Amino acid sequence: MKTLSAIVAEPGGKAVPPTPGSFEHFFLTQYPQLVRVAYAVVRDTHLAEDVAQDVLVAAERRFAGHYGDHAAAWARVAASHLALNALRSQKRRDQRELAGASSRQSTGPEDAALGHDMETSVRAALARLPRHAATVLVLRHSGLSYAEVAQAMGVKTGQVGTMLRRAEAALRKELDRAARP
Repeated sequence: MKTLSAIVAEPGGKAVPPTPGSFEHFFLTQYPQLVRVAYAVVRDTHLAEDVAQDVLVAAERRFAGHYGDHAAAWARVAASHLALNALRSQKRRDQRELAGASSRQSTGPEDAALGHDMETSVRAALARLPRHAATVLVLRHSGLSYAEVAQAMGVKTGQVGTMLRRAEAALRKELDRAARP
């Protein structure tokens, strides 16, 4: 598979590195991070790649040649939002399928409880959180530093720890609420 820089080549076949500030440079630097952010939410490589591509298309339209730090921060937040939206869509789709299946076949609560693993519970609880709380959790737990999270969220670095603790507490509360009969 050719890389983007190999595709952008001089007529003689020599690869020309993309110039900083160009969309190609923005793509090459941001795509892996965007996939990582989206994957932290959806846990599906193909869906995470789709989310990253959608974000990059939107960034190209939105920033049209001005791909600085603001564009990179915007793209990370947009990736977490789109991934959360995809997760919520999947949840609604799963509920519709489950409703259709339960009308055909009745299962007991024990079967339903055994059918859900911890990862699914966490993803479902994350989808129920307010977007701001879910975003800070996704960004931090996808590997971004406090400074990168602060930049993406548009807050001071010192606020990230507090935001993160509050979001984690809200996530625990959602998980406890879901675990109660």
